[in-house]
Amino acid sequence: MTKETLTNDKLEKLTQLSHQKDYKAFLYDCDGTLADNMHAHKAAYGTAATGYGIKLDTSIIDELAGWPTVLIAEEINRRYQTDIPPHEFAAAKSAIFLDRYVSETQPIDFVVQHLRNHLGRVFIGVVSGGSRRTVMRTLTVIGLIDDIEVLVCAGDTERGKPYPDPFLSAAQQLGVAPQDCLVFEDGNPGVQAAIAAGMDWVRIDQID
Repeated sequence: MTKETLTNDKLEKLTQLSHQKDYKAFLYDCDGTLADNMHAHKAAYGTAATGYGIKLDTSIIDELAGWPTVLIAEEINRRYQTDIPPHEFAAAKSAIFLDRYVSETQPIDFVVQHLRNHLGRVFIGVVSGGSRRTVMRTLTVIGLIDDIEVLVCAGDTERGKPYPDPFLSAAQQLGVAPQDCLVFEDGNPGVQAAIAAGMDWVRIDQID
């Protein structure tokens, strides 16, 4: 099966799932959902941790996918019994990612195409645990920055994923009821947040 055929097959499946109800808004996660960049984020976390003398098992990033970077830094402190200032770590990790990796970001083609196919038909939002600067740069690199009607990032709500606050904020800004939103995610924390918000969801990484 060619890459194009596989992309089209996944796009068709995703489209069918998203048309099961008359949704008014689609809310997409960014990293690992629209952008094929989780390997780069993990590398940036690993490099940042090395700077503080930690040999990081980067599987923690998969486990906590969608958490704000500051909270991941707090969890690293807890597991490695360190006392790195979380905001300092988050800034270091973000700088490494932006400097070394973001320009090489590739889109996850079938999800990006799904978003583009629904422009003007539903409201489009991106809800991410990443910093606004990093997410905006990522969306610019993959060509979506001008298509997003609302963007909710780390720090925009009191609590991030797995709490419902970011998704509820996006729905409120769009003027759409939570039950009329469909969330696209690639990690458990994001799914937990969608469920807590009363929204339907799709795990794009489980579409084959």
